[in-house]
Amino acid sequence: MKYFYYTILFIVFILQPIGAQTITVIEESTNEPIPGVALYNLKKKKSLVTDLNGKVSIGIFDDNEVIFFQNFLYNKRQLLKSDIIKNGYVVVLTPKVEDLNEIVLSATKFEQKKTEIPQTIKSIGAEEIAFDNPQTSADLLDNTGNIFIQKSQLGGGSPMIRGFSTNRLLITIDGVRMNNAIFRGGNVQNVISIDPLSIKNTEVTLGAGSVVYGSDAIGGVMSFYTKKPQLSYKEQSYITGSSLLRYASANNENTGHFDFNIGFKKWAFLTNVSFTDFDDLRMGRHGPEEYLRNQFVIRRNGEDIIVQNEEPLIQKPTGYSQVNVMQKVRYEPSDNLNFDFGLYFTSTSDYPRYDRLLRPSSDGLRSAEWNYGPQQWFMTNFQITKTSSSSNLYDKIQTTLAYQNFKESRIVRSFQSPLRETREENVNAISFNLDLEKALSGKTSLFYGAEYLFNHVGSTGIERDLDENTNVPTLTRYPDGSTWQSAATYASLKYKPNTKFVFQTGLRFNHVLAKANFTENNVFLNLPFENAEVNTGALTGTAGITWSPSKMIQWKLNASTAFRAPNIDDIGKVFDSEPGSVVVPNNNLQAEYAYGGELGLKLNFNDNVVLDLATYYTFLDNALIRRDSNINGESEIIYDGELSNVQAIKNASKAWIYGLEAGIVINFNDYLKLRSQYNIIGGTEDNDGIEVPVRHVAPNFGRTHLVWENDKLQVDGFLVYNSTLSFNQLAPSEFSKDYLYATDENGNPYSPSWYTLNVRTQFRWNDKMNLTASLENITDQRYRPYSSGIAAPGRNLILGIRYLF
Repeated sequence: MKYFYYTILFIVFILQPIGAQTITVIEESTNEPIPGVALYNLKKKKSLVTDLNGKVSIGIFDDNEVIFFQNFLYNKRQLLKSDIIKNGYVVVLTPKVEDLNEIVLSATKFEQKKTEIPQTIKSIGAEEIAFDNPQTSADLLDNTGNIFIQKSQLGGGSPMIRGFSTNRLLITIDGVRMNNAIFRGGNVQNVISIDPLSIKNTEVTLGAGSVVYGSDAIGGVMSFYTKKPQLSYKEQSYITGSSLLRYASANNENTGHFDFNIGFKKWAFLTNVSFTDFDDLRMGRHGPEEYLRNQFVIRRNGEDIIVQNEEPLIQKPTGYSQVNVMQKVRYEPSDNLNFDFGLYFTSTSDYPRYDRLLRPSSDGLRSAEWNYGPQQWFMTNFQITKTSSSSNLYDKIQTTLAYQNFKESRIVRSFQSPLRETREENVNAISFNLDLEKALSGKTSLFYGAEYLFNHVGSTGIERDLDENTNVPTLTRYPDGSTWQSAATYASLKYKPNTKFVFQTGLRFNHVLAKANFTENNVFLNLPFENAEVNTGALTGTAGITWSPSKMIQWKLNASTAFRAPNIDDIGKVFDSEPGSVVVPNNNLQAEYAYGGELGLKLNFNDNVVLDLATYYTFLDNALIRRDSNINGESEIIYDGELSNVQAIKNASKAWIYGLEAGIVINFNDYLKLRSQYNIIGGTEDNDGIEVPVRHVAPNFGRTHLVWENDKLQVDGFLVYNSTLSFNQLAPSEFSKDYLYATDENGNPYSPSWYTLNVRTQFRWNDKMNLTASLENITDQRYRPYSSGIAAPGRNLILGIRYLF
């Protein structure tokens, strides 16, 4: 891409009139020339671009005319032409980044240097995403080396960050909160609704982020930023785009993608479309036999039959397909004012819940069907950003209004039963955010804002008799018509007295209201109450410092509080949580709170060796957790035709989670580097006075990459590894899922250690085309990541070809 871009810049430069007023644009810190800098006047009627040597003739501009200089890697600058001449025909630009991941948005929703933020933030840029070529956004997160991904099925990907997961982690896309009122404590696969081929960059905040983002941001925040429409800085329109074809052998993946951008001076339009089809996933050849798929259920002539799998390495059924569409519009009436509008739509086909199809019974297998219906997500958002102002209240302001619709369903039928239960959910979510930044002085900046969220939950249940071909209503998963609301204000202060020290602190007040009515479900449940309500407020705060006593050393220290308010999933859900158990509503819940601290140290030895360390500790109080319960004194009820133990979500636990993260980068020379990341995590929770392991504390895990790169070829040989989680280290909730685990010498379930050897390459064929080829799990290991219901891919050849135009 860059060679094609540079070629165009060179042609443009050659065609420009050459005169004596040639200037050079250079970078502040290195004095290196900067190619591809756009120059234009206030009305954008005159425009130029610097050549490969950072040079351009400015003869077309008048002496008293203001010239604007813009490049996405550098801060925008404006200068009088006469001043440029006085300065010796040299223009200096300040980098936005000291490396590709230097600037982040997620900490305050406005650009900040990562080095000034006391929390640990991992950034993944566009070039890295293109090279990794992930199948889903869950796989994109897995490539960071700091996030553990659990999968219950091929159409899944539930992140675990620092011992937390699901509704204790927050997902945002383009600044809009994706978590909704039915995000559950069980594994959540909503992240796969985000198309990785639409992502420009991703930022993951490790640790609490409640001051900026509110409820759910206890363990971390995953912020996805999609591609932006690009304007034209010339008279003619700016047209660009790309297409991609990809194939993967382990699941016979076939992916097609294209994006197209057309930009004018003030308007720009971007279209992004992707389609992916996955077949059943093949596991590796060498590993525990417990993971083999030896038999599965088919329906023949109206009867369920268990058949032997002729290919036990093929996990049947796991295949599905997905389509992603994004349309964005950008309007920029002036240099400091932007209007952005986006439409996003994602839909999967039906896809099997593979782990539930493995559950054994006396007849062989418990379920004949267990499918998620199409998981659909639609969002439209409108954002207004003003980046400079003379107002006493703000220098920068951003407002975001968004509407989202989530649809999901569960289709379940027991083995040899004619009754198919279908439960459908439909969530409408509206959000409004106002974020402002104000420089109080040259050393102090204030970030503040407000947020309002409203969720409406629709839920239906149908029982279909396949023999009689009849439908009757049944118990819904959630109380139909439930609502969840949140209103909040926040403020964050940054104080930077010098270049070595930065202090940041913030407070947020959040008020949450939730209402659910169980009248309709009480026909089936006979609860001792008809309504449940949450009406609670939470005050959270954070304070931290970054201290860089020298270029070699940087310290980070941060303390924070966070919370999660009960949602509709907590107070109103009815579902079979595990074999023989059913969760029922609870109308007496309060928010859970987390209190944590983090200490980080970065050592930079002349950019040749960079060592990054972080240790953290979190205490979770009043934790919302599933515990045994009763209905009208009964500890067991009939649910979906089965006698089940009654459970409910309760404020019934405390948890202590701690860990160490260590990363190293060694730059051997300009072409060869090594980078490695390792994570050590531990944690216990209170279970009726007994300390037991926390379910979402992953085994120690890491990855090591050896990367070689020149102008045309990049090669990455890497090792991914995971330690053992013994039977004694498993959470009690996992004991009943022994069919998902390997068996130790004592006959107990456990999660074995595993590793994979992999190589990934990218060859830039020419300015328009590049080829990506990966061979993953070269030794064909059979392994199942902790808590996952599906074995990981075996040896997997991935081929991709991208064409740029």
